[in-house]
Amino acid sequence: MNKEMIHGIIEFSCALNSFYNMELLHNALTDQIIRAFYAVYNELGYGFLEKVYERALFWELTDMGLGAQAQQQIKVHYKLREVGDYFSDLTVEKIVIIEIKTVDKILPEHHKQLQNYLKATSMEVGLLLNFGPRPQFARKIFNNNLK
Repeated sequence: MNKEMIHGIIEFSCALNSFYNMELLHNALTDQIIRAFYAVYNELGYGFLEKVYERALFWELTDMGLGAQAQQQIKVHYKLREVGDYFSDLTVEKIVIIEIKTVDKILPEHHKQLQNYLKATSMEVGLLLNFGPRPQFARKIFNNNLK
């Protein structure tokens, strides 16, 4: 096991411990998704395009028995008019949006992108998964009562 894998496992363990100490929306599902993220990262490592990680994560989630969809179209509305659309990297069980990145580190604009995706849907939980030089993830919640 190399240093990068060990670091990822330690980060994952710390994150899981903090997750279990809080009541989080869709906690069990996001825990499974994060485990799948690390399984893919530990197998493929860093350096592929986002599409490669998206496909690998899709299959990992599917093999876990989870309902995953790739490139689901999500329409954006303004004053009840459709003004655009986007395609989520992945959605899981129709309740969690996954945004995949392959950058050096997660930046504020990545968080904002995921927040806007959540705002445009009835989904309240999103995961930002970075297959960068060091694996990173962030969890976003955007309550429907704010939409």
